[in-house]
Amino acid sequence: MEKFSNNSVNVLLPGSQITLGILGGGQLGRMFAMAAKRMGYRVITLDPGIDSPCGQVADEQIVADYVDEKALRQLSEKCNVITYEFENIDARAVEFLESLGKPIHPSSKVLKISQDRLLEKTFLRNAGLAVTEFMPIREAGDIELCIEKIGLPAVIKTVRGGYDGKGQAVVRTAIAAREAFQKLFSGQELIWEKLVPFKKELSVVACRGVDGKAKAYPVSENIHVENILDTGIVPGRVSASAAQKARKMAMQVGEALEIRGTYCVEFFLLDQDEILINEIAPRPHNSGHYTLDACLCSQFEQQVRAICSLPLGSTEILKPSVMVNLIGDGKGSNLEGTNLLLLDPHLSLHLYGKPEAKAKRKMGHFTVVEETVEAAIESAQDLRGLIYWG
Repeated sequence: MEKFSNNSVNVLLPGSQITLGILGGGQLGRMFAMAAKRMGYRVITLDPGIDSPCGQVADEQIVADYVDEKALRQLSEKCNVITYEFENIDARAVEFLESLGKPIHPSSKVLKISQDRLLEKTFLRNAGLAVTEFMPIREAGDIELCIEKIGLPAVIKTVRGGYDGKGQAVVRTAIAAREAFQKLFSGQELIWEKLVPFKKELSVVACRGVDGKAKAYPVSENIHVENILDTGIVPGRVSASAAQKARKMAMQVGEALEIRGTYCVEFFLLDQDEILINEIAPRPHNSGHYTLDACLCSQFEQQVRAICSLPLGSTEILKPSVMVNLIGDGKGSNLEGTNLLLLDPHLSLHLYGKPEAKAKRKMGHFTVVEETVEAAIESAQDLRGLIYWG
């Protein structure tokens, strides 16, 4: 196999002689693998779960812990380039692969920043990008200081880990803040963030290539239910000014991080089109799943192109779309009503190959592509009523 360095600019042309590796076996890895396979690449995933969603479609799955050095060496030896599908893997795994001289994108530097909320917010603020007000919480006494400096209401979050609303608490009184500290604090610092009166939650998926050139997809308007993304509307129903501002900020984030690959920036939209960055995800994102059906080049193909040093594809949408997450409710693992769902000629269904629809577990999604945003929203609402877990 040809040798590569971390700074390799070798173009990995599509074809069966090139193998792409991915840390993580979830649905994002699955969709990445499907995009890579469509372009003729081989794919190997490393994940501790047997028969993972990604492993079901990849050429091979290495079943091992993410910090298993023997398994990481095996992945490195078999692959030309490696990426990862979520940011909660141990950064030591990425660092170890880098130490072997294997190109892995995004870098461990990007991963470390994005998986630590305090580092992330500090990095963005230092880069001149607008974020919510925040302070670290290292001990119980810091609660009073946060109330004094930033005020209530606020959100207290664990600095590391946590997703879909886990590891955080909204507090509106000093008593609630102290109770949240006792519940969330485990010896590692927390972060206090001002609770902003946002009008909408938005996101922009973008991709940055080896040459530093980047492209951003349209703004997605995201509706969350119990802190989990429920619906994504594209293009988002915001002013042209707000959309332009969000896309520009997303590109600035990629440049500041010197990221290579697909990433997502989540935003809060406030009054008078003020935009604040909420979080960064250094990989394809749930809110970008619409790109599979509404764009010529999906966010997953962009990831393949970026890590293989290929030109980036188009980020234009062909038609407006609405993406609806299919989330388990714990009442059954069979999605009933799909025969009715699939009668709609404007719908595309994606299921992730997970065996059990646990409560709040993302099991799949469907996307409706219509002539107008309004038509897509109405259709998606009607179609949602046809299906249930049984």
